[in-house]
Amino acid sequence: MDLGPDGFPFERFVARIFRLWGYETLTDQTVMGTCIPHEIDVIAWKKDKLVFVEAKYHNEFNMKSDSKVALYIQARREDVSSIMYDYGGIKRKIDEFWLITNTKFSDQAIKYGECEGLKLVGWNYPAKGNLHDIIEQNGLHPITTMSSLSRDQKRDLIGRGIMVCIDIIGNPAVLDQVGVRGDAKERVLTEAQMIIEQAK
Repeated sequence: MDLGPDGFPFERFVARIFRLWGYETLTDQTVMGTCIPHEIDVIAWKKDKLVFVEAKYHNEFNMKSDSKVALYIQARREDVSSIMYDYGGIKRKIDEFWLITNTKFSDQAIKYGECEGLKLVGWNYPAKGNLHDIIEQNGLHPITTMSSLSRDQKRDLIGRGIMVCIDIIGNPAVLDQVGVRGDAKERVLTEAQMIIEQAK
């Protein structure tokens, strides 16, 4: 929830997941479809695959992405599916269109998504490989879960592309840039490590 109040940090978090999976990524891109241009939250590619992602952020956990969202995404997928795009120096059509949300899907959204072959990922959907699983299995705990950082420090770090605890551990010097030094820096690094280890 704390990745809000708008959806942009969540888009960057989703892009971070795809980078862990070996993709190159861009966020907040506009591409031309057959009929109209479309804003794509995350574009991810590697040698053998091109993926477009809609990252649907809700700032209340009881809000669900419903069938209207899935219908909208399917319409967008249809408009971009026949276009050749150039990402990674390869001209190709998209291979997959994903809808990822930080909350849940309604039953109707799941039914429609499965029928149309959309890749849906929510907090608890699918049963395996859902957003909760991805975070736990890959150590991608958002820095917003940390109590040793202030809200402003978290916002500053997110603005610098530091989305998850392992990014802080891998680049501790970034803490100096947001004014976290000395004992405070050690507390942050210790907490980040503890969050990751407790999930294993």
